[in-house]
Amino acid sequence: MDEKLGTPAEVVEVRTRTGATGDIFQIKCKIMDGSDKGGVRTRNVKGPIQVGDVLMLMETEREAKEIKVPR
Repeated sequence: MDEKLGTPAEVVEVRTRTGATGDIFQIKCKIMDGSDKGGVRTRNVKGPIQVGDVLMLMETEREAKEIKVPR
């Protein structure tokens, strides 16, 4: 796949909402192509998202820290 277009990753889980207004979602996505194929990464995504959506990631090495929700 052309690296300028990014690497496809499928959303497998929507974990939590974050951000000052709750418009950022923390998700788990499965890398579908490239050297990290099959790997699952935690990422932060802005905008509407649901399980099964395909994202184009510009880099696959970066992973978001897990958000701890106070109880």
